[in-house]
Amino acid sequence: MYVSTTSLAHTPTIEQQVFRIISKRKAIRASRVRKTASLARDLRFDTVDVVDIILELERNFSITIPDEVPLYTVGDFVRYVREHAAAA
Repeated sequence: MYVSTTSLAHTPTIEQQVFRIISKRKAIRASRVRKTASLARDLRFDTVDVVDIILELERNFSITIPDEVPLYTVGDFVRYVREHAAAA
């Protein structure tokens, strides 16, 4: 049986997709986006930027991110999306 791995090889991981969405928000070089990066301190995102990222992640992954979820770093977003997109 032949299984094509071509489509799997080009499918971005959840982490890559989250990084892309975050870096695209303020045209940040992808090399600056790290899981440990603080959105406010390291990337200089304000509340509006964070809300826009949340909305984009909700659209892309068909999830809901409640207001009370603490999201301070890129890793917080990756972790939340990974846990909840898999459950959807």
